Amino acid sequence: MIEFMKKLPKLLTKPKLIIVISAHWEEDIPTIIGEEEPKLFYDYYGFPQQAYELTYPAKGSPQSAKYILDMLKEKGIQSRIDLERGFDHGMFIPLKLMYPKADIPCIQISLKEGLDPSFHVEMGKALKKLLDNNTLIIGSGFSFHNTMVFSQEENTTDTSNDDFQNWLIDTTTKKMPQGVRENRLINWEQAPHARYCHPREEHLLPLHVCTGLAGREGSIVFDNKILGKRSIAVAW
Repeated sequence: MIEFMKKLPKLLTKPKLIIVISAHWEEDIPTIIGEEEPKLFYDYYGFPQQAYELTYPAKGSPQSAKYILDMLKEKGIQSRIDLERGFDHGMFIPLKLMYPKADIPCIQISLKEGLDPSFHVEMGKALKKLLDNNTLIIGSGFSFHNTMVFSQEENTTDTSNDDFQNWLIDTTTKKMPQGVRENRLINWEQAPHARYCHPREEHLLPLHVCTGLAGREGSIVFDNKILGKRSIAVAW
């Protein structure tokens, strides 16, 4: 995963703005970090002290945060700007690997409490104008997030995990009408072993936002194992 993240910027035009939808932040309505110089929020515990000394001094973009707020409002989605919360590790960990100079303004957007998959697809659709502005949108989550079984059976095949990952790869890459793709993701609990891979779906829903936002064919998949479990990264 580290190798993939470090190589990814070479496949992209350097963006003018990065927007991260993080699995690690839920609010009653979608919330946008609008501070000009956001702090880091170390939203984890039990790690070595070095984990709490990481830095990523990326600037925010208050003007872009207001633009996103207006974009969501235009589509009837209530949202707000937060000037207090810092960037969490769903943002600063991948970006330290991708753009270590921290020289691109960044914004983070929360998920909505209740974790309605249909809402998050529609939220993505409401942000389509961002694609016109050389903006990189990252859905920062995980395609497998059953923390109780991470690192178990590391040397054996986990068929339940494989079945779900294969379903997710088919859903995101096979040629099909966009409405069918969205419906598959909205009804993701019907996928094989869905709740085994996601006892709680917050790490899956950033993908729903990106699917609604992209709204077209052309995704690619990077498939890897993290702590003994298959996981995938999807890019459009």
